[in-house]
Amino acid sequence: MANTRKRVTTPADGIDEVLAELLDVRKDILESLVVAAPLIQEVHPRFLESARNLLHYLALRRRDLRSLQQRLAAIGPASLGQAESHVLATLDALIMIFNRQKGRNWLQPAGELPSIGFTRGQELLHAHTEELLGGNAHGRSVRIMVTMPSEAAHDYTLVHSLLEQGMDCMRINCAHDDAGAWLKMIENLRRAEKAMKRKCRVVMDLAGPKLRTGPLEPGAVVVRLRPHRDDYGRQTAPARIWLTAAESPETPPSSADAVLPVARAWLSGLVRSDVINFLDARESPRDFRIVDVTERGCWAEIHKSAYIVPGTELRADRPRVGKTTVFPFSAKENFIFLSQGDHLIVTRDQQPGRQATFDSSGAILTPAVIGCTIPEVFEDVRSGESIWFDDGKIGGVIEKVEPGRVFVRITQARLRGEKLRGDKGINLPESNLRLAAMTDKDIEDLSFVVGHADIVELSFANNVRDVIMLQQHLARLGKKQPAIVLKIETRRAFDNLPEMLLMAMRAPCCGVMIARGDLAVECGFERLAEVQEEILWICEAAHVPVIWATQVLETLAKEGQPSRAEITDAAMGQRAECVMLNKGPHVISAVRVLDDILRRMQSHQTKKRDILRELHLAHGFLSESRPATSGKAASKKTTAG
Repeated sequence: MANTRKRVTTPADGIDEVLAELLDVRKDILESLVVAAPLIQEVHPRFLESARNLLHYLALRRRDLRSLQQRLAAIGPASLGQAESHVLATLDALIMIFNRQKGRNWLQPAGELPSIGFTRGQELLHAHTEELLGGNAHGRSVRIMVTMPSEAAHDYTLVHSLLEQGMDCMRINCAHDDAGAWLKMIENLRRAEKAMKRKCRVVMDLAGPKLRTGPLEPGAVVVRLRPHRDDYGRQTAPARIWLTAAESPETPPSSADAVLPVARAWLSGLVRSDVINFLDARESPRDFRIVDVTERGCWAEIHKSAYIVPGTELRADRPRVGKTTVFPFSAKENFIFLSQGDHLIVTRDQQPGRQATFDSSGAILTPAVIGCTIPEVFEDVRSGESIWFDDGKIGGVIEKVEPGRVFVRITQARLRGEKLRGDKGINLPESNLRLAAMTDKDIEDLSFVVGHADIVELSFANNVRDVIMLQQHLARLGKKQPAIVLKIETRRAFDNLPEMLLMAMRAPCCGVMIARGDLAVECGFERLAEVQEEILWICEAAHVPVIWATQVLETLAKEGQPSRAEITDAAMGQRAECVMLNKGPHVISAVRVLDDILRRMQSHQTKKRDILRELHLAHGFLSESRPATSGKAASKKTTAG
């Protein structure tokens, strides 16, 4: 039989061409370093090598390297694809290899600073990570940061359990609670650290100038009770009512469809199976049955829809119990309903907003109106720019700007529409906002942060001026200064990241957080994967630790069950040095699951490098005990089994 195998050719003729391009890239990198040298003059000595490598990487990535990468792959096992932490050393290694193939020797020119090798790059990143986030106390390379709920101030067991399950960093969001609560959270942590003989970093997040929607006119003061039904309208469960004493209201111990405040004396006379009769707001006769009586309140169930308002008279079927009225309660939270094509007026005052009004034919008389919390942004927005509300759920285009208001046409919303409520985030990704990253409240909070935190997170850091401002305030407050973490959550922050990094690297310790919530809205959801990859590359080149944040295992933390996509997303956190979890009723379970995921993933991957540990799948496939899949052997195995 003729030999039909193709002859494999060695691409030796392409080596000189590739070598010439590698040398040209190297020359360009060194020339760029000379030009950019002033940028690293004041970098802290611990970061000097890292700052040079960052500039090397930025110079390397000014080129489109795809063609060169393909030719390198064709020649042999050579690549620039994992050069982030040791750029010049990777280039030099490739140049040396190809010169040897040509029978030549090549050495790094005399007088040049020694390049950072692979091992040194890893050592620097590891050292900077330990300095910022603490030691590898839990047997995994990626740390876990947990945002504290308000309960952490008075629930020591919660803090102890989080530390026990694997929390490495306690994050306190200064946008919530106050200094008294923050101090109690930290005291609980110190107590847990002492009990478990573990250390945990304290991270405090400055609130920053979060642009939000203003208040809305109050909704109707009414409770609507509706039994639960399936898709066919069949009742699956009654509505659950929590009755509590108006004199000292108690929150329901589990979820309730309504909470009604009533007189304590009347409430204390109720027993199980009592039937309570009333006329609802429509004058429809209704009744509900008491199903449980506790020291804190009573549970009742109702099987028909009803509308209850303050003053509704409730009468027990037992005359001895008598009657009471429903005490005043808060109005329903209002909202503005918006669909594609609708118009919305955003005002610069805090007057309560309202829904659109219509004439008898359904035509709009006045568009919906809502205020915003930072009126200064009106000076910086222009017609034609995009605007987003509520973490990107609603999007629009600014059509007209007037001194006191902005006219928006809604372009993005679900087909059935979206509800816009007060105190929801506003993003203006295309506007050149001149807001400083620190508010008066942030400056006031810094006094507490400096005295208690290991790390301070700078929210909405957009440029070098923002970093300098924080550094100046920290210097003013004393010698003990927490490390700075830059939260990258806007398009401008992403564009200015290298420059901000070099400024942060003037301190002995710093980090970066990828705040993916606002960042997705600012850059576009379709670009988030690309943007977060670029941030990871830039920070690895600078040997600066990264915190992977926002919505990690969020469904698990809030509802007790993760989605499949969340598990994959959490596994991607192995690319960073720390993963942040937000608060939720099931956050302890979320820490436990994340700890398990990160432990498993660290034996498979670190950064962009695959780690080829043995695969159980390969063992199983090639095992002698594996049943044959065809022929007599399969029959024999089956029979023997």
